[in-house]
Amino acid sequence: MAFRHNGALLDTGLALWFPGPASVTGEDLAELHVHGGRAVLAAMLAALGDIDGLRVAEAGEFTRRAFANGRIDLAEAEGLADLLAAETEGQRQAALALAGGALGRMVDAWQRSLLDAAAAVEAALDFSDEDDVDSGAASRSMATIRALATEIAEMLANPPAERLRDGVVTVLAGPPNAGKSSLFNALVDRDAAIVSPLAGTTRDRIEAPVALSGLPFLFVDTAGLRESQDEIELLGVERTNQAVREADIILWLGDADDCPEGAILVAAKADVQADTRPGLVVSAKTGTGLPALRALLAERAAALLPKPGSLALNLRHRMILADVLTALDAAAAEADLLVQAEQLRIARAALDRMTGRAGVEDMLDALFGRFCIGK
Repeated sequence: MAFRHNGALLDTGLALWFPGPASVTGEDLAELHVHGGRAVLAAMLAALGDIDGLRVAEAGEFTRRAFANGRIDLAEAEGLADLLAAETEGQRQAALALAGGALGRMVDAWQRSLLDAAAAVEAALDFSDEDDVDSGAASRSMATIRALATEIAEMLANPPAERLRDGVVTVLAGPPNAGKSSLFNALVDRDAAIVSPLAGTTRDRIEAPVALSGLPFLFVDTAGLRESQDEIELLGVERTNQAVREADIILWLGDADDCPEGAILVAAKADVQADTRPGLVVSAKTGTGLPALRALLAERAAALLPKPGSLALNLRHRMILADVLTALDAAAAEADLLVQAEQLRIARAALDRMTGRAGVEDMLDALFGRFCIGK
C-alpha cells in the first residue's frame, strides 16, 4: 500500500493490524513495514508525529507493556534482554530457554507443589479434630517440601548465567618477564598488552574478552609477582593476587613449586628455553603448544559454563531461590504447624518475585532500559 502525508507519497509498503489481547503486547497493535533508508524512516516518523496521541516508544516499552498485560513474565523479559545482548551460541541458547518461559513453567510447578503442601498444613492446623481430614496429609506435605528443597538446591548448584554472559575469567599469572603478556596477546589474537624484555613492564591488569570454540572468555594479563620496593609495582602485585583469587581458570607461568592448586602450569617461551620444564610447553612467538592450550581452556570452560540450551540462573534468580530454600528448610525442620505455614507462605511470596507477580517494581526500569528503542 502507499503511505502518504498531506497528499505527498512517502513510501510503499505493508500495514499489519494485530488486535488485542492476542497481540504481543496484549494491546491493539499496528505494524508499518517500509523501506529501511534513513530518509524514508525520518519522513515516516515525522508524519506519524503529526498525529495526535502518537509518540516515539521509550526503550523497552513494548516488552514492558507485554509484561504489564500478562503476555510474558519477568523471567521471559530478562531472557529477551539477554537475547538482544547475546554474542556467542551458548549465550543465545541460554537466552532462548529463559525467553521461552522455561523458568516460568518451573516456578509454576514449584508453586503448585507449595500450594498443595500449604493446604495440607492449614487443614491439619485448622481442622485436625474433624473426621474427614486426612491425618497423613501433613506428613506427606513434609516429603513434598523436602523434595522441592532438594530440587532447588540442585538448581542453585548449577553454573551461573553471569559466567556465560561475562566470560570465563582466565588469569595469566607468574613472575615478571615470564612471557605472560606475549601469551595474552596470542590468546586474544591482537596486541592488547605491551610486550618488553624489561621485567615489570605490566603494572596493572589488562582485560580482553574473546570467544574460543564458541565459548566466552575474559582473559586477564597481570603484573609479575615479586618482592618490590616500588609503590606502584606493589599495587600491581596486589591486584594480581586479587585477580588470582577471583579467577575461574589460572594460567601459571612460573615455577611448578609455586603453582596455585588447580591452575594450568604453562612452560612459556619454548622458543628460547628448554622444553624439559614441567607443564604445557608453549611459545607465543612460534605458536608451539597454542592449539593444545586453547583446547584445554575450552575443556575447562565447558565444565564451568551452563550446558547448551539449559536454564541458567542470574544473580536475581539465585538470591530469590536462596530465600525460598531457607524458608523450605525452616519449614521442614519445624514441628509447629503455625511456623510451618508461615515459612511456606514466605517461600510462595519469594517465588512470586521470580516471575514478577509481586515485589519487583524497584528493578523494572533498570531491566527494560536495557532494550533497544521501542523493543
